[in-house]
Amino acid sequence: MSSLLQVQGRIGQRTLLLTTAALPLTGWAVHAVTLHKQLAATRRDPLTGLLRRDAYTARARRLLARHGDNTALVMVDADHFKAVNDDFGHPAGDAVLAAFGARLSAWAGPRAAVGRLGGDEFAVVLELPATKLGQRLAQLVRMLHTPVVLDDGRTVDVAASVGAATPDVLGSRDLSLLQRAADAALYDGKHTGRAVLATPAHTTVPSINGRRAGRPGTAVWGRAA
Repeated sequence: MSSLLQVQGRIGQRTLLLTTAALPLTGWAVHAVTLHKQLAATRRDPLTGLLRRDAYTARARRLLARHGDNTALVMVDADHFKAVNDDFGHPAGDAVLAAFGARLSAWAGPRAAVGRLGGDEFAVVLELPATKLGQRLAQLVRMLHTPVVLDDGRTVDVAASVGAATPDVLGSRDLSLLQRAADAALYDGKHTGRAVLATPAHTTVPSINGRRAGRPGTAVWGRAA
């Protein structure tokens, strides 16, 4: 066999070995991508695309630890949501929830923790200086009160109640405490069309039917009822 044929034979064998070795790696890469997509799917609510509770909680705690007093926690509850399902049908209700998810994501930005906690209840933790809090909350209220246009052309009037809590006001970065206070503030402003900022008093409000009842006389931002 000539030296040229010997060289070609060695090159061919090496190429075959490399190709054979690459096959398991390629297969693993595809498998890894599939696993990543499946994991991402379990972290996000399929209807709204928002983080599920566990994923939201983990990300929210990281943001609170990193940014401290320059963060805000916002609770959002859709108003009259049962009436939307009754009057327009459940697909319309799903469309409203999806619209709320998109609006919350757009408002909070890509670095925030935006989650659907269940049903028509949402939560957001984001970096937000106190000097901009009132303006941003009023903006959110306007966004959440913008009618939703369905695929069939019908228009659904929507509304949401909004409560907010900040570590600097409450003196704590604990996620559970901030959520309880924001939820109590939300119920201060229920059906008023205004966002309510929690005070330390909201951390002591007793629970009513599993939800915390708010107290009047707190700061509000947003549109009039």
